[in-house]
Amino acid sequence: MLAKHLQQYCLPASLLFCSLLPTTHAQQPVLQYTSAITGLTTPMDIVNAGDGSNRLFVVQRGGTIRVHNAALGYVRDFLTVTGIGTAGEGGLLSLAFHPSYATNGYLFVYYTLPNLDLQLARYQVSANADSVDAASKQVVLTIPHPTNSNHNGGRLLFGTDGYLYLGTGDGGGGGDVPNNAQNGNVLLGKMLRLNVTTTATAPFYTIPPGNPYTSDPNISDEIWNLGLRNPFRWSFDRGTGDMWIADVGQDAYEEVDFLPAASTGGHNLGWRCYEGNTAYKTAGCQAATAYTAPIFVYGHNSVTGGSSITGGHVYRGTEYPALAGTYICADYVSGNQWTIRPNGSGGWSTYQQDASAFPGGIVAFGEAEDGTLYAVSLNNNTIYKVVLSAVLPLSLRSFTGTYRNNTARLSWETAMEQSLDRFEIEYSQDGQQYRFTATVAAHNMPSTYGFDHFVPAEGKLFYRLKMIDQDGRYRYSDILTLNASGTSAALVYPTLIKDGWLYLSLPQDMSHMRLTAMNGVTVWQQNLAGLQGPQRFSLGALARGMYIVHLQGAGNTTQQKIILE
Repeated sequence: MLAKHLQQYCLPASLLFCSLLPTTHAQQPVLQYTSAITGLTTPMDIVNAGDGSNRLFVVQRGGTIRVHNAALGYVRDFLTVTGIGTAGEGGLLSLAFHPSYATNGYLFVYYTLPNLDLQLARYQVSANADSVDAASKQVVLTIPHPTNSNHNGGRLLFGTDGYLYLGTGDGGGGGDVPNNAQNGNVLLGKMLRLNVTTTATAPFYTIPPGNPYTSDPNISDEIWNLGLRNPFRWSFDRGTGDMWIADVGQDAYEEVDFLPAASTGGHNLGWRCYEGNTAYKTAGCQAATAYTAPIFVYGHNSVTGGSSITGGHVYRGTEYPALAGTYICADYVSGNQWTIRPNGSGGWSTYQQDASAFPGGIVAFGEAEDGTLYAVSLNNNTIYKVVLSAVLPLSLRSFTGTYRNNTARLSWETAMEQSLDRFEIEYSQDGQQYRFTATVAAHNMPSTYGFDHFVPAEGKLFYRLKMIDQDGRYRYSDILTLNASGTSAALVYPTLIKDGWLYLSLPQDMSHMRLTAMNGVTVWQQNLAGLQGPQRFSLGALARGMYIVHLQGAGNTTQQKIILE
């Protein structure tokens, strides 16, 4: 057993990091579900038509789509897709209405075939607005998916550019043995972008101008991004156009990827080279900086994580203003839920919700035309409305730490506290199994806290704060990762910079920093001699885009890719 020596200390909030870290006052939302639509058969998705009717359409795995009116009452079966296969994770998986559906009546469905292939098809509504003309079916695209019945992807969405996006899985099995996700000659393990047509005869799609690989003979023109394992549920932020991808993991980690609306595609999300932020099979892979890292990762732990992520949406409804701009996702197996929102300094704050408030088996989230958010549960074949039950006024301003002399020194600062009982500190040596370490009482006023944890270790240590209210409700902080070795590693943050400021946490003996563009050209340099601890530098003079930060010191080098918006 590891020896422990614990010491708590507290400093006035004005003494630590105040001049370096911007204050954010975002309050923490507490969610709950209320039953909205029952009596379904294996529901898989819920979407709106965007035609002003305020109807909702429930996709069922067996092939039938039901239409419900604005009051959520069942109207009739809208369409039954025939000839589908339901083996493994197969079935009817998604529905998307053309942006001009109100005038042209076209809709698109995505499903698996009995031979396990993936298929995208187009239909047109009939004279009855609540019924589709089944004879209007045209197959738009068929993607070979041999051998395995899992990892099909599963979400169709139109972007603000009017093009149809489709996330596909890597072909299934385990570990992506054929390496499909990194193979540009197959459409598996990819995000595709298609210009679907409304013509009466084939072809029913063309390649949109601006697709990133049209001049690369080794990558198919349909591909927008690659390196995905199973993006079963992903979404666009209807307010900003940003893309959020929840990618189901392999053995250890689930992840959420974020790509800003300004992205021109061409991102490699890392699978199978990386699972989350951890190397998986790196033979033949590039350096880690060549891949777009996730903004949120959780381990395969039923208490604090799960084993199959279901991506959600950024809330843009009007009913709950305090929830605006918050991304919501869930784990299908564990039932845990998370809210993710900007932290005010270009990064993200992630809070775990109390899983006891939700049903399990969440297979999808969907939006009504007015932004009301719904969750689809396979556990009891029910659609739930996502409700804001409370707002917890705790704002965690920073959570940082260092590791020296066998001791992890943790520091955290709050910008707001109310009705908070305590912080429980938990740590892990594998990023999955966490253990309780100690309790620190809350002050219920803006404060800076500190804690020393004596823990001889090598490799990485992971810490998080369990923030518990006086009524027993709780949520978790972001995970803090420390390098538990003789030489402390430098920290570069955030990786997505929106305010022009780059922050560093520097160990001793760092001497030089330079930024290079993606073509390798050095665009900025800085002498770091004599600097240690938290620092910040303005990048406001640089153009928007991706850069690599190179930090050099005596036997200690760090590289980190950043995006400057």
